Amino acid sequence: MGLSILSEVILIDDYIVSRELFQEHFLCDYAVCRGACCIEGESGAPITAEEEKTMWRLLPAVKPLLNKEARAVIRREGIAYTDISGERVTALVGGRQCVFATFTEEGACLCSFEKKYRAGEIDFPKPISCHLYPIRIHRYPHAIALNYDEWDICRPAVRLGRSKGIPVYRALKEPLIRAFGEEFFSRLEAAEALLKEAAEKDIH
Repeated sequence: MGLSILSEVILIDDYIVSRELFQEHFLCDYAVCRGACCIEGESGAPITAEEEKTMWRLLPAVKPLLNKEARAVIRREGIAYTDISGERVTALVGGRQCVFATFTEEGACLCSFEKKYRAGEIDFPKPISCHLYPIRIHRYPHAIALNYDEWDICRPAVRLGRSKGIPVYRALKEPLIRAFGEEFFSRLEAAEALLKEAAEKDIH
């Protein structure tokens, strides 16, 4: 697998990886954000065709966790729609909340799939776009780009990641391996080492 370090991106074969994944810091601070990413935004979570099939299959397992408004949306509109960019995304309640969001007694939000997954009841944690956030995947005819998406509601995660010294890509190790495999993550680690080596040379 080829690895090249360019001024703005890292090239790993046909993957174009933003340097921000190594330079910016992140560590989800759920105690502060309380799952706001499930109820904020202008569109649902991007999902693949395979994920949409899986989510339909697992709907009976998560449906009891959903509120009546979410169940009504699913009855009327299904679990997903095509947004203005032509991408399939999860359906929304009131134009904001993901239909698969569930809430604790304290009002914190959690993906219903993730809740069942943590309980060991299903084998699907959540859509990969959610699992990878704030990394966004952009697919092109001959390449796949991995970019960092900055969102105000994730500022607590940025602060926590910075305090711990954890770069974005390391915070997302599990979903990166889920999406692209362990070998790819090893290449990201190699890229980080090269970036640090280059930075040290510049200092000296």
